[in-house]
Order: sequence, then C-alpha cells, then structure tokens
Amino acid sequence: MKELLCLFILFFCFSNNIEAQDNFIIQNKRGKDRVRFKLINNLIIFPVEVNGVKLSFLLDTGVSKPMIFNILNVSDSLKIDNTETIFLRGLGEGESIEALKSKNNILKIGHAIKLNQDLYAIYNRHLDFTPKLGVPIHGIIGYDILKDFVVEINYSKKYLKFHEPSRYEYKDCESCEVFNLEFYNSKPYFYGMVNLNDRSIPVKLLIDSGGSDALWLFEDKELGLSAGTNYFKDFLGHGLNGSVYGKRSKVDSFSFKSFKLNNVNVAYPDSTSVSFARVIKGRNGSISGSLLKRFNIILDYGKAKMTLKKNGNFKKKFYYNKSGIVVEYSGYRFVKTRRNKGYVFNDQTLENDNKSVFNIKYDITLKPAFAIVELRKDSPAEKSGLRKGDVILAINGKSTHSYTLQQVTQLFQDEDGKLLKLKVDRNDRALSFSFRLQDLLKKKT
Repeated sequence: MKELLCLFILFFCFSNNIEAQDNFIIQNKRGKDRVRFKLINNLIIFPVEVNGVKLSFLLDTGVSKPMIFNILNVSDSLKIDNTETIFLRGLGEGESIEALKSKNNILKIGHAIKLNQDLYAIYNRHLDFTPKLGVPIHGIIGYDILKDFVVEINYSKKYLKFHEPSRYEYKDCESCEVFNLEFYNSKPYFYGMVNLNDRSIPVKLLIDSGGSDALWLFEDKELGLSAGTNYFKDFLGHGLNGSVYGKRSKVDSFSFKSFKLNNVNVAYPDSTSVSFARVIKGRNGSISGSLLKRFNIILDYGKAKMTLKKNGNFKKKFYYNKSGIVVEYSGYRFVKTRRNKGYVFNDQTLENDNKSVFNIKYDITLKPAFAIVELRKDSPAEKSGLRKGDVILAINGKSTHSYTLQQVTQLFQDEDGKLLKLKVDRNDRALSFSFRLQDLLKKKT
C-alpha cells in the first residue's frame, strides 16, 4: 500500500527431496510460456488455477510453500481436502496462526502444471489482502514455481516467462550483472552494499518480491545499521502474524556490483515484529518490490544465480507516504451519477407559457469505498482532524470512486507541500479537512 502495502509472509522449512512427478512441467512443445501480470503497489499479481478454479496469486520469492486464503466463497469448488492442522509463524507481533495443510492439489499457471501440490489453506478473516491492494488476492506462491524453471520477471512489460532449464540459453548482455544466490529455507539471498553516514556496510539481504518497500534493514549499531536521528515512526505493513511497525528513513546509496541507487528509502522494523526473521545467520534485511521493479530479472534457482538489467524505472525517485494516511478498500457505497440531460416538452407546457421542463436523469450505482485504517501520530492528516475509520469521499474535489486504491495512495506520495483537501464520511456526516504533505526525510541544506 505505498506507503506501500508490505506483505512479509512466513518462514518455515520443508524437505528438498522432491521427486520428478512433483515438479511443474510446461505442456507445450516450446518448453517455455509467458504469463501477464499486474503490478499493484510494486507487487506481482498473476492468474493461477487451483483444482480447476481460476484465482489471483502474488509472486513472493520470500515464501517456501504456497498459501491460499480469502477462499470461503469458493472453498467448495476448490475441493481442499486431505488436510492436517499446522501452525505458521511469520512477521508481525501476533500469535502463530492455524492453517490446514492440503495435499494432492492441481496447480496450473499458463501452460505450466503440477499434479501433486501441497497448499496451506488459511481461513483467518484477518488475513485478507484484497482490501489492502484493492484487487482480489487468493494466495501466494514462490519457491515451488521458481525452483522448476528459469524465470524471467519483466517488470517493464509486466510479464513472467517460464523456461525449462535444459532448453534455456543465456544471451550475451553487456549491461547485465550476474549475482550468486544463497538459499536458506528455500529463500534466495544475495549481497549488496549500503552507504550510510559515510560508511560502506556490506549486507546480506533476502530477495523479497512479496514486499512493496525498497529496503528493510535490521538495526545493528555494531555494524553501523541505524536510523540515527533522521527518521520517523510509521506503519510498515502487514505480516502473516499481524501488523509491522518501525522507523522510516533513507540511506545515502545502495549498490550491488556496477549498479548504484542514491537516496534510497529504508525501513527499520521493530525487533519484536521480525524476531523470527533475525535468527537467520548473517541476514541484515530484505530487498523488495520498490527496488526490484527497476530491473528486468532472470532467476535461475537451479544454478543459484540471478541476472539483472536496468529498465525504465531505474532512475525514478523513491516515494513514500507524506500524509500519514493508510487506506484500504472498504466495500461499496451507493453513488448517484448523472446519466444524461435534456429538455423535455409537452403540449400543456407549450400552450401555457412556452417554457421547457429541464429533466436530469441519474443512475444509482455501487462504487468502491476507501477507509482510513492507519493514521500516523502527529502526521499532517492527523493534525488536520482526520480519524481512523473515516471513509474518504473526495480528494481535491474529485470523487474517490473515480480512483483505484493504488491511485489514491499515490496521491499521498506527491511533492512536499502539496495541498490536499479531503471530504470524508464519519458516522453518516460529511466533513471536510485539508492539510499539506510533509517530507520528513528531506535533506537539510
């Protein structure tokens, strides 16, 4: 939700002894297939068919087994059976959550199919990512599809391309960089360099396409990884076990081989929210969607390497939420919209005064509503009088039903000093507020 929605999911192990019939295979003669995706708040959303039911999944390199949720309305069709109850632990301050491990599921992604897939079905109503992204999200998949293919992630043209490894040929690319990957619990890590307070600090980072921020770093004062004094406390995102809070700041630069990005957004999550993640030896944080989308990527898990090439997003600025508001999709509202207008005449009118009757017709339609679910303390929005639970009706005179959720959140990332006028519904009362965006991390001159 940019500030982006951050999805930081679970950490659990499984055996790497996978037989051939348990792999994804491509059912065509070319040995490759391309699948389009939507990029929503820096997250990759693409179609996956589960037991014959078409769903939408998030591609998350930070998960080791597929999870499925928000499925109460389609659970009968999915035929989730052969289950056993387990408990999962991930990011967030909450308790472990209950899930049903289901075996022998059929997954199909484009022409790629797997006939014996384990799924972790979660029926917890609080783990519904659809309101947070504004589009249907039914599940998450990572390692199980990435391990079986050489996978191209083309962020600029928004497609995934899956290749059978034995038939894939690398092309010469002078502008590309190749990185060795390390795996822990089936998740990929690589090394980069953070420049902070005139120090160059080597860092080991999880490659996490399921997070929408740029960098997450774990504070370590001995290494020099610290927000210092230039930060503000904020909501960082949703994890498997609840909300994650921490500090937002900037690093002077982040570099990896010949690539260098300046003035990069960084978040330092509270230690209680990431205690489970910090046990991984040598890990210093994560690199996520806001940074990954600046490259077109080739992931080759079989050879434990990743190839990066800059795309058109590389030089774009790093934005963050300057309002203090986090919004979510909150159902629908009835909206009256003008359909047409015209002059209607009748004989009696013409006889009496030769005047026309002005007739306006309206349609009553259901439109998405967006509610404030997080409000940063002492932020411009809070100081203006806005509250959690307010439903935003209009921004600068334009009805919010004309926007997508992503477009609404992007308005809160505009330039420092931008005036925003919000009309909200609070307990069936229409109220108006205004405030200016404030860049708390602006460099002092």
